[in-house]
Amino acid sequence: MVRPAAWVRGAHPVWRARDYASATGWILAGAVRPGGADDLVAPPVRGRPVVLVPGVYEAWHFLRPLARRLHARGLAVHAVPGLGRNHRPVGQSAEILRAAIAALGLRDVVLLAHSKGGLIGKRAMIEDLASGAPRIGSMITVNTPFAGSRYARWVPLPAVRALVPGDAAIRALVLDRTVDARIVAVRSVWDPHVPDAAAPEGLPDVTLPTPGHFRALADPALEDLVVTHVLSGGR
Repeated sequence: MVRPAAWVRGAHPVWRARDYASATGWILAGAVRPGGADDLVAPPVRGRPVVLVPGVYEAWHFLRPLARRLHARGLAVHAVPGLGRNHRPVGQSAEILRAAIAALGLRDVVLLAHSKGGLIGKRAMIEDLASGAPRIGSMITVNTPFAGSRYARWVPLPAVRALVPGDAAIRALVLDRTVDARIVAVRSVWDPHVPDAAAPEGLPDVTLPTPGHFRALADPALEDLVVTHVLSGGR
């Protein structure tokens, strides 16, 4: 795992402020302009379909700035409004995600997930594979707490407390390795919410230079990675 050098650690207060400023801006933009999902699949499009899976307490609009940039580069990007603000248990959200993909008639889907969205996506992939007629091809995650976050125990919100490392749903996902090879786990060089972020065991550790739990979503390197993965048919 790559850790910031000692001399960089003094920049963390600035990084944290910028991280929350970006998040606040995206939340407000979603509240002011709540629509726009149809624009993300308008032609011309190429490659496999991308489906957004936001993090805890994030509506799909939180990922809309990244989705618009991906669509501008030719990708078809789908939102799942049924996830709401993403406060349900991982299993319930995974069912909503799979139902939405089926209703849209999508196949060979690439999930693009932020934070808790990666846990929802992995559960959906496991159940999708077990169905015998899989629709999800792969997933790219950004700052997902695959093994939980040690900070979650200090947040008095059930949806966040469910992300503690000892949670039963977290443990079950860690132990189930059936879909891990189809996950590309990406993380920030510094993450104030998931300080122990790491790819599932045995997977490459892809680190973005942009610090922050949220600002990584605006990193051009992430955009390039998603486009390359989708167009190359990567697994």
